[in-house]
Amino acid sequence: MPSSRQYNCSSTSDLTPTLPPQMASVRARSVDEVAAYLKQTPLFMTSLGDDAAQDNNELEAMRALQYEGTRAEIAQGFRESGNEMAKAKKWADSKEFYTKGLTVLTVKENKDEEGQEEDGKEREIEEACYINRALCHLELKNYRSCALDCASTLRLNQINIKAYYRSSLALLALKKIPEALDACNDGLAVDSTNTALQKLLQKITSKKADLDAVENKRRDRELRLTHEEAILKTAIKTRSIRTRATGQPPEMEDAAVRLVPDPLSLASTLTFPVVILYPVHLQSDFIKSFGEEQTLSGHLDYLFPLPWDKKNEYTAQGVEAYLETVTNGLIKLGKKVPLLKVLSGGKVEVVDGAVKVSVVPKARAPLWIEKVKKRKLPS
Repeated sequence: MPSSRQYNCSSTSDLTPTLPPQMASVRARSVDEVAAYLKQTPLFMTSLGDDAAQDNNELEAMRALQYEGTRAEIAQGFRESGNEMAKAKKWADSKEFYTKGLTVLTVKENKDEEGQEEDGKEREIEEACYINRALCHLELKNYRSCALDCASTLRLNQINIKAYYRSSLALLALKKIPEALDACNDGLAVDSTNTALQKLLQKITSKKADLDAVENKRRDRELRLTHEEAILKTAIKTRSIRTRATGQPPEMEDAAVRLVPDPLSLASTLTFPVVILYPVHLQSDFIKSFGEEQTLSGHLDYLFPLPWDKKNEYTAQGVEAYLETVTNGLIKLGKKVPLLKVLSGGKVEVVDGAVKVSVVPKARAPLWIEKVKKRKLPS
């Protein structure tokens, strides 16, 4: 019969199972000491810094194994590790392995020449690391770095088709269409039957056509605006209308002096934004488009009655209108006089692209005019 075990429950420590002989030393350690010990074991290490390597023979042995051999052998090891990461689509890790392989090849050590055969191996591995790292950069959307690695590849091998292809993709992503087109055509010059490059050329050509169309529209729009502006200046000049800019134009959204309906025709009608001021009551209205042949009365018909005019002082027959002259005086605007007749007389000016008209009740006009004159007198 199997022997029975008896446990003495008077002590918690007696309940702890007996460890195997090879782990007996662990029982004498605290939890923190065990954790520190495990961190010195390569399998459980969380850091590979220089401090971690001190007095750690296992880690040093592993490092020595990693770097044994010629530069080509060591770099090939990093290349193969990068390939494994690339197969798993771990692009950042793969990139790091290729970078380590390139570092091994580019850092020259004081060692004997290893012969042409070894040099050939190194050049082959260097080319592979560059073009494979270019793929990693492409997948990580590091397009500039991808293009640089492709250029490094082509310095080593001018007929590397992958370098032309990946460079074209990166340059296309950077919207460098002429450069992408050049890279693609250079690749097809090496291999005119390459299907991937042929398809990419069609894509780049289509993108170029789209961008050219957008650029042409932008250029046409700018030329049209420039032409419209020149025609507008000519129309204002031929009508003898004075204008002035203060450098601090008022906010008028999209309202502006325009020729309508055709901004490219001098025969079109000039329209002006007009600010209607009611200075006696500190109120205002805004007319977005006031035609040069229109009269003030035509606009007052729909502006009146004013919602804040409780005494009904503002009526079409009960108000007078004034414009400020270039000499800081006032000129009366007849309510049935076309706007152009006043603007073309040379006595008033359009300031910052707008016409300002002051409208006051007839009964209050003399007092208001007197106040304006006093305000404009030099002190």
